[in-house]
Amino acid sequence: MRRRPRVLRGTLLRDGKRTGPNYVPFTSAATRSVGAGAAVAQAQRKCACLPGEMLRLGVLCLWRRRPLVFGVPAKNLGLRKVASGVSPPGSTSPRALNIFDRDLKRKQKNWAARQPEPMKFDYLKEEVGSRIADRVYDIARKFSLALDVGCGRGYIAQHLNKETVGKFFQVDIAENALKNTLEMEIPTVSVLADEEFLPFRENTFDLVVSSLSLHWVNDLPRALEQIHYVLKPDGVFIGAMFGGDTLYELRCSLQLAETEREGGFSPHVSPFTAVNDLGHLLGRAGFNTLTVDTDEIQVNYPGMFELMEDLQGMGESNCAWNRKALLHRDTMLAAAAVYGEMYRNEDGSVPATYQIYYMIGWKYHDSQAQPAERGSATVSFGELGKINNLMSQEKKSQ
Repeated sequence: MRRRPRVLRGTLLRDGKRTGPNYVPFTSAATRSVGAGAAVAQAQRKCACLPGEMLRLGVLCLWRRRPLVFGVPAKNLGLRKVASGVSPPGSTSPRALNIFDRDLKRKQKNWAARQPEPMKFDYLKEEVGSRIADRVYDIARKFSLALDVGCGRGYIAQHLNKETVGKFFQVDIAENALKNTLEMEIPTVSVLADEEFLPFRENTFDLVVSSLSLHWVNDLPRALEQIHYVLKPDGVFIGAMFGGDTLYELRCSLQLAETEREGGFSPHVSPFTAVNDLGHLLGRAGFNTLTVDTDEIQVNYPGMFELMEDLQGMGESNCAWNRKALLHRDTMLAAAAVYGEMYRNEDGSVPATYQIYYMIGWKYHDSQAQPAERGSATVSFGELGKINNLMSQEKKSQ
């Protein structure tokens, strides 16, 4: 049975004001009241009678606006020590597929971190960061030295304390994110570096964490190998990344609208890793005692355009090389109509589903529990079925 998602209901208002997200029980799945063909037909009728306020330039610019980036030297990133580890172009491993424009992703994250009120868009990353911190607290030990790969504005570190982590290194590709980190209790060091090319020595950290960053790397196996390399023996890696069902409502709506209006569609939502591949990738990188689980967070928005605005504010806009630079106006309006017809809630809002994969892996150490040798068992599986009879007979004899 599929796990029922927990709803993160962001109270977003059409006038642009936002209040803090509140948590409510999940009551019903996203409504799919009409089929794809009927939704497209209804979208055609709705696009012809949409109010003029929906056609204002400010809404359409969300699809065309490119983030503006201003160079910030590493020496100006506050009092923290910053070591540049950003890889030069073309330095990925030969086996890696060059799917994402990493330079564009850096610009997107820099632009998002430079906004006047970036905390308005931090609700999802702060929630996942708190869940990563909860998994850190579940391990009964103190980590003298920890590393956050793709830290953003410090969404994990703000939930940790000195009793759990002694010193915390934060790595991100965006200098503005490191400059505008959140307040935290533990001492931190910010490092400007790429997730695929960590500038640290082998066996350095007791703990490595990562939250909603690894889905943008071109070479995920290499990134996991780098994390394994910098971990000390018996060190642990705890990470979270978006799963394959993330934003399926948006993906489906855009595909239907673009196919109907333009005779074909381009990918507008970046590809994600499948959950059954994560275990293989972690094992291939050298981790053992693996744990991979999945969760869903559903956020309700007034409409598709508000969802797109928040994705841009999070720095999560698409940066795939094969992305389409511009969507036509009638295609966007048709996609919004399809989104509403297929997934609208009873209160008029539309849901967006974020599937989160959580993973835990340990670096080998002799002190860890080892499997017993083959053939050392003293009880066969065939005898396990007789345990209930033996226990009942023993109770009767007593």
